[in-house]
Amino acid sequence: MEGSWFHKERFLLFLALGLLLQGRGSTFIINCSGFGQHGGYPTVLDSVFERKAFRPVTNFSIPTLVNISFTMSAILDVDEHLQLLSSFLWLEMVWDNPFIRWNPEECEGITKISVATKNLWLPDIFIVEFMNVDKTPKGLTAYVSNEGRIRYKKPMKVTSICNLDIFYFPFDQQNCTLTFSSFLYTVENMLLGMEKEVWEIADTSRDIVQTHGEWELLGINKATPKMSVGTSLYDQIMFYVAIRRRPRLYIINLLVPSGFLVAIDALSFYLPAESGNRAPFKITLLLGYNVFLLMMNELLPTNGTPLISVYFALCLSLMVVSLLETIFITYLLHLATSQPPPMPQWLHSLILYCTSPTKCCPTALQKRNKAMGLPPAHLPGVKEPVELVGKMPGPRETELNGCPGSTKAQQEDETQKQHLVDLWVQFSHMMDTLLFRLYLLFMTTSVVTVIVLWNT
Repeated sequence: MEGSWFHKERFLLFLALGLLLQGRGSTFIINCSGFGQHGGYPTVLDSVFERKAFRPVTNFSIPTLVNISFTMSAILDVDEHLQLLSSFLWLEMVWDNPFIRWNPEECEGITKISVATKNLWLPDIFIVEFMNVDKTPKGLTAYVSNEGRIRYKKPMKVTSICNLDIFYFPFDQQNCTLTFSSFLYTVENMLLGMEKEVWEIADTSRDIVQTHGEWELLGINKATPKMSVGTSLYDQIMFYVAIRRRPRLYIINLLVPSGFLVAIDALSFYLPAESGNRAPFKITLLLGYNVFLLMMNELLPTNGTPLISVYFALCLSLMVVSLLETIFITYLLHLATSQPPPMPQWLHSLILYCTSPTKCCPTALQKRNKAMGLPPAHLPGVKEPVELVGKMPGPRETELNGCPGSTKAQQEDETQKQHLVDLWVQFSHMMDTLLFRLYLLFMTTSVVTVIVLWNT
């Protein structure tokens, strides 16, 4: 056993020294006569197979040119949390072995044969962003042409690291890189080239991509930087893979229901505030929106803050503000009908200004009174309380004929109190209209801003 290992090591040592010292090795011309009738003889390429431990060159000062190409046939998964892209590639590598030659005329017209890769020297090309164990199946073969050109294809499930930007989710586009480089050989020993043009790779990948899921392939570009590690310089080819998310699933399941709920919340302002049904309705909507967010949380990215999360937070804030506005208006109406406080003079003047028929800002209550055909005396604040006293007979006027002064004083008090109640009610409706318009303005501005950001 020790003798066999000793002779093998001596043979490899003498072979390497012979190639290094002489600068040239022999080119093997294979005698393959009779291939078409008897097949290939196992011992024909033994002299070539014995050199598989060495880079196949006749002059070690000349680097080996390895042309690479790939086809992306599937985009399997994009993990936003781990920042990983999973894809399926067919990697193709092409290089020349000058020690393999034969004449096709002597070989029944055979121009290429298949050889097990375990018998050939293979370039150690790897993907820099690769984050998993290479599970390439064993026992693959390569095609060898009569001119010594070796073409090796292998399938690869690639899990590569990718810097994912999910801010524009679900309308996001991602740019991931796949960098091919040699693990051992520097630029003095190996150079990388392109077997196909990059546009051919992109077109072929788009045509045969197997997945119709969440992601689609937009395009592929390349760059050829050098990688410096200490004093060593390595050749590499960097491919930029652009992919885009298909947003239809998220539009139907997230954006459309959220938009409907916010629209219903805005329309609920048309419910009469005096009825007391607006606040319970808005509370029900708010609870329903929270349940919707909890159910759809699995569709959202788990890391970062995408724009859609800001949109949902904005919609939730609008619904909360809408509920607070309803509570405020309900409080004002309750205060106006139970114990109305004295109204400041500036507020009274403002109500008179806004309820004037010559102004362009009639309130909802004024429009409702006009639609009912009521005279201007029934519009709060148009006439002073003193003018209304003599025109409104008291309900107990016939019973108090003996005390005309007391009856007149009670009528004035009731009229002034009713006028104050009407003023506060009118103010509540004015505030309701103003806050509703501010709500619509803020909601429209926010939604337009989010849409503009998504479109960029």
